[in-house]
Amino acid sequence: MADIQYNATGRRKTSVARVTMVPGTGQIIVNDKPVDTYFPRETLRMVIRQPIELAGLTGKYDIKAKVFGGGLTGQAGAVRHGIARAIVDMNSDLRVKLKKEGFLTRDPREKERKKYGQKGARKRFQFSKR
Repeated sequence: MADIQYNATGRRKTSVARVTMVPGTGQIIVNDKPVDTYFPRETLRMVIRQPIELAGLTGKYDIKAKVFGGGLTGQAGAVRHGIARAIVDMNSDLRVKLKKEGFLTRDPREKERKKYGQKGARKRFQFSKR
């Protein structure tokens, strides 16, 4: 029974998270560090816990995540996506609930590329009439 584990991959922006869920006490480990250490902001920790709380699995599963690429916000979103997918892998009855909240949808927003002749993706250099 203890060897049951659920694996899933979550993505957001340029971050990719490989998530493993095993029955346990509810601790979350991200890149071999406790979630409180890896994600210093409470909002990011809240984002990660959303699918667990929605499914009512708080304190029942240990979650290990390996995440790379992007910044902290993208990584937190990727971990959330991976956790939601792992929960569906575990219990497909929760799919409707998680889908309704949008946790199973990969956020398609990416950084827009910088255009030549401009300062950024949209911002232009200052225009001078004379």
